[in-house]
Amino acid sequence: MAGSIGTNPVVVRRIAGLLVRGGLVNVQRGPGGAALARPASAITLADVWRAVHGGGAPLLRVHGRAGQSEARGRRIIAVLRERFDLAEQAMLADLSRTTLAELAATLHAAASTEH
Repeated sequence: MAGSIGTNPVVVRRIAGLLVRGGLVNVQRGPGGAALARPASAITLADVWRAVHGGGAPLLRVHGRAGQSEARGRRIIAVLRERFDLAEQAMLADLSRTTLAELAATLHAAASTEH
């Protein structure tokens, strides 16, 4: 799999582990030992995003020490954090509207038109 997507096998194993911990994939030893934990129609891209990126750190970060020494700097951090949080919420809302099944169907349709 790593070769087909042009990455190191360690990266695939790390992401697979995150998907397992996120409850999206079941893995057994041996070839072909991975399967979705629930139907593709019940897994959204937001589910995948959360599993891979976790729920802790925000997607868009504000440098933690930027401007902390003055009131204006602290306000800038708060304003940016609010805007960044809204952007992340919008992205997750969009990703939650697409399931893996829909993504696979779109990719299949695109591949059919290429030939």
